[in-house]
Amino acid sequence: MIRSPVWLGQVVGVIGTVAFVFLYASSPSFPTPDKLIVFFFLFFMIFKQAWFVFTRLAPFVLILLVYDSFRGIADELNTHVNYTLPAAADRFLFGDLPTVTLQNWLWHGQVRWYDFMFYLPYFLHFVLPVGLAIVVWKTRQAAYWRYVTAFSLVSFAAFFTFLLFPAAPPWLGSEQAYVEPLQRISSDVWFRLGISDFPSVYNQISPNPVAAVPSLHVAWAVLLLIFVGKLYGRRWGMLTLFYPLLLIFGVVYQGEHYVFDVLAGMAYALGAYASAPYIVRFSHRKISPLLQRYRQAKLKAKQRMYSASSK
Repeated sequence: MIRSPVWLGQVVGVIGTVAFVFLYASSPSFPTPDKLIVFFFLFFMIFKQAWFVFTRLAPFVLILLVYDSFRGIADELNTHVNYTLPAAADRFLFGDLPTVTLQNWLWHGQVRWYDFMFYLPYFLHFVLPVGLAIVVWKTRQAAYWRYVTAFSLVSFAAFFTFLLFPAAPPWLGSEQAYVEPLQRISSDVWFRLGISDFPSVYNQISPNPVAAVPSLHVAWAVLLLIFVGKLYGRRWGMLTLFYPLLLIFGVVYQGEHYVFDVLAGMAYALGAYASAPYIVRFSHRKISPLLQRYRQAKLKAKQRMYSASSK
């Protein structure tokens, strides 16, 4: 049997990575999990670690895609959308809607430089958690499954909330005249950036305009902040703090979420982080004996094959 040279996979990785970057640069789109795993697989082929990255990332990405497929049908299972509670909660807390107040201060009818700055954390919603998953796996392996479990827990907890309590974001409430007129600035930034959606699995399964409570963008950002601070120290944690702060300000100002949604996202993140170790330990107790029996059976099979071949 002729074996391919070791460097051939690296060449494929280089060519694939360059092609992916070129395609993405020529036709920018939202960086979704399915696109990210393709990119990281090609990129790590260069370092002969593609399979290891795939086996670690694939379960995480698969969980995200399963969650998003559920998220995409939640609004069809429950069509009783709440337009009033989050807005009423914001008015109770602040007197007026913070989204309207911030837009009165900062929105002048066209996209300004700071609108891009506030949209960037929203755009990195999948990039940073998936990227940090690789970093945790490479540098803090013992914490990897806790990390994956926490993100999975908060995602599926959010899905059940979307199912039981579909809630409209500020821009949709404004369109339906439940709140005063406001602008969906994130869409204006989107169009100014020239972002399009080349075909992906995520784009087919995910859309749900009434998945506002909790804000999963905020929940993921808070989880990311907690894990960076816990695993890499206060200095990195303080640096990472800019991400959730910019994100929270941006999603409220640009019309994507009420402050009520933000607070719910924070609470879900803290609950998921606290619950993850118990889920990991429970899973370990259940799965470890099965893995041990599998390894023993595999070892016995090898021994039988060796004994048969030596006769």
